[in-house]
Amino acid sequence: MLKNILVTGYKPHELGVFDEKHPGIPFIKKAIKRQLLTLLEDGLEWVIVSGQLGVETWAIDTVLELQPEFPDLKYAVITPFLEQEKNWNDTKKEKYHSMVAMADYHISLTKKPYEAPWQFIEKDKFLLRNTDGLLIVFDEETGGSPKYMMELARKYAETTDYEIFTVNAFDLQLIAEEEMWERFD
Repeated sequence: MLKNILVTGYKPHELGVFDEKHPGIPFIKKAIKRQLLTLLEDGLEWVIVSGQLGVETWAIDTVLELQPEFPDLKYAVITPFLEQEKNWNDTKKEKYHSMVAMADYHISLTKKPYEAPWQFIEKDKFLLRNTDGLLIVFDEETGGSPKYMMELARKYAETTDYEIFTVNAFDLQLIAEEEMWERFD
């Protein structure tokens, strides 16, 4: 039984998403929601993110949408370092600050601003060790930044009971097709 799950995936620019009105975002959210609903039936209590924009913020939007029906569902934002959003534009900062403000738990692991890439690596290791599974929006053929977390999670799962759930391009295409057919019904 998974009590807590780490959710991550692509950053917006890796998907060609440059604003929150992009038509692909609802499909990603729906895919995340389907996975979370299944996990909630099995006892999921926490969704954990590292505060990255993109899949992680859309996952938190989905958690907030599910909370009226699942009031015990909580989320945590565990960032690799302080001031993660320091160099982001105002719109992105606003989204991030809103996500952090509503979180049930928030902490920065290294308690200092960015110093070096080791902070991201340590964050990934910490999050894997302290969650029961990973829900990752990632497509093997596309690669991108989630590739590193996927590799680390697979390695971790070889020696533990860690579960990995993937949402890939095929899953998103199916959801898009379902939506299309629903409009014609």
